Amino acid sequence: MSCDYKIVCRLALALPGVEESTSYGTPALKVKGQLMTRLWEDGKTLVMKTTFEQRDELLAAEPDTYYLTDHYAGYPWVLIRLPHVHPDAMSDLLHAAHALASSEKRPPRRKAARRRQ
Repeated sequence: MSCDYKIVCRLALALPGVEESTSYGTPALKVKGQLMTRLWEDGKTLVMKTTFEQRDELLAAEPDTYYLTDHYAGYPWVLIRLPHVHPDAMSDLLHAAHALASSEKRPPRRKAARRRQ
């Protein structure tokens, strides 16, 4: 069995505080405003928050499922080919991404500058 974005949403939205949003013009899932995953522009790949350690393990274990582009090399994200991943594995990945996104603090909002009259 493989995943699609509907399955990803169903699994993620069952986690506390997850909400549907957008990121870079694509559907995304966030926790307290922090991105945890988003659909890539091709509609078949998921960009998922992870740790560098977990990402290295995923890339080594299943290179047909998990991969990187040069753009993501320096960031703790992994690309996932949805048709290649089982929903049980996706659930585990979403739980990990949720924990990471939940622990991040939102950057403080910039105070509006006072206008001089």
